[in-house]
Amino acid sequence: QVQLVESGGGLVQPGGSLRLSCAASGSIISITDMGWYRQVPGKERELVATISRGGTTTYADSVKGRFIISRDNAKNTVALEMNSLKPEDTGVYYCNAGVRTYRTYSTRDYWGQGTQVTVSS
Repeated sequence: QVQLVESGGGLVQPGGSLRLSCAASGSIISITDMGWYRQVPGKERELVATISRGGTTTYADSVKGRFIISRDNAKNTVALEMNSLKPEDTGVYYCNAGVRTYRTYSTRDYWGQGTQVTVSS
């Protein structure tokens, strides 16, 4: 079994910063891509940023230049540094990882439980 546990959400004023963290644990052989997605009520979950095992990153256009994704392969963690936050960044942020496990020796997507980020004055 694999668990992804997020932390770091909260309430922040526009222009402020937050750092989200996610740690994967369980019977993990390796992790391929890791990423962050966000969802607001009534809308589909959308990609925010991803990072490959080798460090290649992708960002949604709306967060380019403001958010930075990073990972620590040795610790199976991924982080999202969010700067110059805007009200439209509000949502539930989910951690995602492609994990190969000792249980199945195959790779599948796992999701965290989500952490709320609210940007408001």
